[in-house]
Amino acid sequence: MPSKRKASPATKPESSSASRKSKRLAVEKPDPVVAPPADSDFESEIVLSTKKSTRRTKTAQNPIVACQSEISDMKAKSRAVEKAGSVVADSDFVSESNSATSSQKSTRQAAVKAEPVVDSVAESDFVEEEDETEQGNLKKSLSISPSKRKPKRVENVKDEECVLAGDPVPDAEARQKWPHRYNKGKANGTKSINGQDDSDQLTQAKCHYSRAEVDGQIYYLEDDAHVKAADGEDDYICKIVEFFEAVDGVQYFTAQWFYRAKDTVIKSHDQFIDKKRVFLSEIKDDNPIDCLVTKLKIVPVPSNATLQFKDNVKSNCDFYYDMKYLLPYSSFISLPPDATSPVSSSSTISSDIDAGEVKEHNLEKKLLDLYSGCGAMSTGLCLGANSKGVKLVTKWAVDLNPYACDSLRLNHPETQVRNEYASDFLSLLKEWVQLCVSCSLVKSTAPPHPLLEVTDEVDEEENDDEGEDSGDDKEGEIFEVDKLLEVCFGDPNKVNKPGLYFKGDVDVVCGGPPCQGISGFNRFRNKENPMQDPKNKQLDVYMDIVNFLKPRFVLMENVVDLIKFADGFLGRYALSRLVGMNYQARMGMMAAGAYGLPQFRMRVFMFGAVSSEKLPQYPLPTHKVIVRGVIPTEFESNTVAYDQGGELELKKELFLGDAISDLPSVENSEPRDEMPYTDEPKSGFQHFIRLGRDGVLGSVLYDHRPLKLNDDDYQRVCQIPKRKSANFRDLPGVRVRSDNKVEWDPAVERVKLPSGKPLVPDYAMSFVGGSSSKPFGRLWWDETVPTVVTRAEPHNQTIIHPMQDRVLTIRENARLQGFPDYYKLIGPIKERYMQVGNAVAVPVARALGYSLATSMKGLSGETPLFSLPRNFPSHEEQNCNEVSQ
Repeated sequence: MPSKRKASPATKPESSSASRKSKRLAVEKPDPVVAPPADSDFESEIVLSTKKSTRRTKTAQNPIVACQSEISDMKAKSRAVEKAGSVVADSDFVSESNSATSSQKSTRQAAVKAEPVVDSVAESDFVEEEDETEQGNLKKSLSISPSKRKPKRVENVKDEECVLAGDPVPDAEARQKWPHRYNKGKANGTKSINGQDDSDQLTQAKCHYSRAEVDGQIYYLEDDAHVKAADGEDDYICKIVEFFEAVDGVQYFTAQWFYRAKDTVIKSHDQFIDKKRVFLSEIKDDNPIDCLVTKLKIVPVPSNATLQFKDNVKSNCDFYYDMKYLLPYSSFISLPPDATSPVSSSSTISSDIDAGEVKEHNLEKKLLDLYSGCGAMSTGLCLGANSKGVKLVTKWAVDLNPYACDSLRLNHPETQVRNEYASDFLSLLKEWVQLCVSCSLVKSTAPPHPLLEVTDEVDEEENDDEGEDSGDDKEGEIFEVDKLLEVCFGDPNKVNKPGLYFKGDVDVVCGGPPCQGISGFNRFRNKENPMQDPKNKQLDVYMDIVNFLKPRFVLMENVVDLIKFADGFLGRYALSRLVGMNYQARMGMMAAGAYGLPQFRMRVFMFGAVSSEKLPQYPLPTHKVIVRGVIPTEFESNTVAYDQGGELELKKELFLGDAISDLPSVENSEPRDEMPYTDEPKSGFQHFIRLGRDGVLGSVLYDHRPLKLNDDDYQRVCQIPKRKSANFRDLPGVRVRSDNKVEWDPAVERVKLPSGKPLVPDYAMSFVGGSSSKPFGRLWWDETVPTVVTRAEPHNQTIIHPMQDRVLTIRENARLQGFPDYYKLIGPIKERYMQVGNAVAVPVARALGYSLATSMKGLSGETPLFSLPRNFPSHEEQNCNEVSQ
């Protein structure tokens, strides 16, 4: 049994966001560099371990948390380390101490010296569409100085218990394998570290070894090991990829780190992840060899492993891993299949589907749109996929709003639209097999299903046109069941195997589950556990449907509060659910304006893909954009944007005039749902959005009607000057103070409307403490909007047309969302505004659809981002559903 020394503790590194470079989204933003991770918060300390021989303990680096991004913090910590006389070379990380008993050596006492902890920058709040925080201090450049590593010297003291063993690797071989360790410019015997240099430095080697002996235990290259952590903390986990003696005599191993789920962006939401499951990182650090604690058995599991194989692996190892965790865009990526592993060729996640048959016979790719609204997200996805040559078709859609369902049916007659709760839809999915059995569509000895025992209540819900009691009408029962099963039962893939084909036959599930419990309008938000709020339960329903149907790809959209509220609770939870279901996953934020719209509208998009597929990448922006908000600091690096530096060939930003200047003039009381165009397109945007499904310019304009204002509001709007930045502050009797807050002008008598109500309402004066200029605000041609919302009342938002005395019409809002003009909406005026405001911006969905199709064809790259074709979207593309017919 190897001797037990008191292992040198590894000090957990400072807490902060990952090192960043400036990125550009038409603004600049920090870069998601492959650098020390930023997913946990720990204190940092320097630990000195002593024994009778006065051995100076080396501290180990660790990847669990990132270094501070501020250079000043790093310099201060470096000076503290140097004063302490202890050090680590080339390190962002140091390890913390823990006690261990010694069986063969005398006990070594640890003296702990705490290093000052520098608080990380507080997360900035993202400004939502109704938030009145003005953006005066928001500049076009959102950049953070990249963190710089400060080297720490290590005292050259030998330890007879921790030594590099055997003969050194031959010099020529070592220089070939690790050329970065043998810098020709460092022939004077000094390390490639300069205490005065803020740039990243690399420890230079005198020679390399293939093994080391620590406490009597031999460690070889590629061995896995525990590295000592702090009291009460789990030891760190690594793979040893290098042993070397530095030019100053210090002996190191290079660790490639593994993450536990709790050390990733998932944090405390790891209840869905097997405790033996870890994730390989690309982070590698140099650490003194006396930080090693014990050897481990960590088994790689290929992406095509069966569940039985995984169970066998888990019973014979300390840990296993089947994915990598990469910091950029919080990505969980499957390992490539290992042809030498004795595993089945079927996917671990879709082994209940004959994927080969489905792919061979199913030329169409089928999509289910959950919480579909009027269908903007699925429409854009299909258009984008079609432009890449993939026939993606929305076969099913589910939404609770009946008017939105009517709009989707009208525009997508090929789609089976269900107007019901998503949870009811899930219950129906789970009952379908038994329903088939009960109707003798498949053989079973099971008794008839209770749902077929029709009651009066069921009759009422079904709203039978004949008004007949169907309790004894077997044909009636069969008719109803057939109606439910038409999407799933039969032989749709022509493989002569009738059965339940809905499960596993869904290629893509998309949707944006509403999480009203995190809305800024909810004053009683549960900050401790948002999932206990019933208003957030749809996130669970969405993931349960994914778990039941097991689609090949998942795309979830949501507001930025998903990762802003309660330390990103719901975003972390959603990622944990996907990874727990063995989906690859990544999370990014995309601004609609960066893809050719005159609104900012930042949203979160989370991709999932089964292990056998390529995980889709995020499409880089195509347009410059005017930033209208602040991005949550911790997740800044999840913003889809360009790296700062170099020449960008982005298209110019779009403004309101580019989108709506060709539309006919209408009055506040416009009654028509259809009208002809009166002008030719005046911009490329207008020409493209007026193209019909057949690629020809349309002749009929739909939904160009404004919300009809009441008499009082209409008279107020008529008195707002027709100039840029005009609003209620321009009305008589209002005075603006030096602090930009409004007050009544005592020299002006308060003006009354014919109704007797005041021209300037009290709510306008008191909105956001009198600091807001939004009430009755008039838009201008060279402006953008922050976000298209679901309401059209001008009481607390800037929504008045630049030159007409009315609010923007349904169609004008739809254009700001990228809806083609041929997309007609159904329902009362307010309902149509709501459908548009709740929609995913069509150009964003189109770009994501192109990415999705690229993955379906196995062409996606390994990086999280890619560039769209220069001419995207092509004006010649056809409607996806027409192509599929």
